[in-house]
Amino acid sequence: MVWIVQLARSAKRTLDRAPARDRARLIEALAAMADNPFGGDIGRLKNQPATFRRRVGAFRIFFDVDPDRQVVAVVDIRRRTSATY
Repeated sequence: MVWIVQLARSAKRTLDRAPARDRARLIEALAAMADNPFGGDIGRLKNQPATFRRRVGAFRIFFDVDPDRQVVAVVDIRRRTSATY
């Protein structure tokens, strides 16, 4: 079952500006999400129960899932700092 992965403008911008090594890992994680959006290190956000986060090294991918349309909407990609959450 293949899912459609859509990136918001802010997520695309962060992906484009990420260091090459991190960008490759993020792209690999996004490609894996097209096969199974719930694989890997996934967690549900406490303050937004419909939004999930996936850990990829020092970065976090924040996304929503629409199982009816099989769409993964990547809301944001952020570098993990002490103020990220």
